[in-house]
Amino acid sequence: MSRLLLGVVFLCAPSFSQDARAIVAEVQKRAQTSSQRYEGTLEVSDAKRKVSTKRWVYERLGAAGQAKAVLRFTAPAEVKGVALLIHNHPDRASDQWMWTPAQARDRRIAMQDRRTRFFGTDFTFEDLEERDVDRSTYRMAGEETADGAPCWKIEATPKPEARSQYDRVLLWVRKDIYLFARVESYAKSKLIRRLKYSRMERVQNVWTARELEMHDIERDSRTTLRLEKLEYNVALPADNFTLQALRRES
Repeated sequence: MSRLLLGVVFLCAPSFSQDARAIVAEVQKRAQTSSQRYEGTLEVSDAKRKVSTKRWVYERLGAAGQAKAVLRFTAPAEVKGVALLIHNHPDRASDQWMWTPAQARDRRIAMQDRRTRFFGTDFTFEDLEERDVDRSTYRMAGEETADGAPCWKIEATPKPEARSQYDRVLLWVRKDIYLFARVESYAKSKLIRRLKYSRMERVQNVWTARELEMHDIERDSRTTLRLEKLEYNVALPADNFTLQALRRES
């Protein structure tokens, strides 16, 4: 998300001919950092507006498209220690493992399970991975405003080798700060999920959305992610991003 939950961000000074791929590449270029860490709240609201709240810590290390990331729930008690380890790859789907302390075991996320919801949220496992810009093709779909900000509207089509659950993704990129304002994901021509970015702030000279809301259209449920204590280019040990660390820190 802006690489924070990163299937929703496509990784890769556009030419001012408004080339769609170049614009998406510039989004990554401006957000490029060697590492990232934040604490956050995750609020899930179902169709009946029943709300559940979780807290987690997210860490990421490495270059765009091939970074390693780990997210770990810290509260409430019944989910504390549940964690997801992600190893991204520029030319194929990520490797993912989920650790559940109550069962004292890790589980590799199979390719066919990547479209399932992650731990009761409205994000799927696929939504949590980074995607290299070359795993999709792009075309300009127009210009619109999103939350009052002028945006380029870009259509991204995942390539077959991406093995995505989505056949089309619409991206709204803010012209002023080259940051995603909205992402709509479609499958079989049907809108499946809508992700909105808000509370844009410059953090260590990187424009960042402090709040993201994923809306599952069919279920009419929403997951809101709020980022706190956010740091870029922070020193993180490489061995934090291993299965051994996942088990050790539970």
